[in-house]
Amino acid sequence: MFTGIIEAFGIVKQLKKEGDNLHITMQSTLAQRLKIDQSLAHNGVCLTVVAQEGDQYTVTAIKETLEKSALGTLKEGDLVNLERAMKLGTRLDGHMVQGHVDQIGVCTHILEENGSWRFTFSYDPVQNNITIEKGSITVNGVSLTVVDSGVDQFSVAIIPYTYEHTNFHQFKVGTLINLEFDLIGKYISKIYANQVK
Repeated sequence: MFTGIIEAFGIVKQLKKEGDNLHITMQSTLAQRLKIDQSLAHNGVCLTVVAQEGDQYTVTAIKETLEKSALGTLKEGDLVNLERAMKLGTRLDGHMVQGHVDQIGVCTHILEENGSWRFTFSYDPVQNNITIEKGSITVNGVSLTVVDSGVDQFSVAIIPYTYEHTNFHQFKVGTLINLEFDLIGKYISKIYANQVK
């Protein structure tokens, strides 16, 4: 379980395919504090540390993960948002995030607003995922509040700190991102869909 508050960047150092799996070696200031079998969110995707040495560690993304997330588009040198699993008994500064990506979205608009930024993302509504204004959404592992909500798109406002300390500053129109929708909203959507049948 995560909170959507990014701790550090990781830099993709090596990508190695093995069958349907992708081994991702990262360099990060967090590496020396990690241990094998530990869970770590990468752009919002929960992955398990399988190797660690010095300032680098490796995780493995399986076929299911690559199909449901944008991790398969990573290139060597890319910056990745990292968050270690939350500790019980500490403040929950973001919202409850599972690290289970629901679907991929795409950045469709970026507007600089005199010191902050508004990002708009679209997604395929066929999976019945929903957003609501002032509700929570996780974009590449970052816990955010929805500003504008539509059937297949939403916007978020980004403060300078978040812009600089996450990979939002690298986004362009067309950038693919990982989306995890609010857990409560997913349950409500499922209940509603079952009642309509």
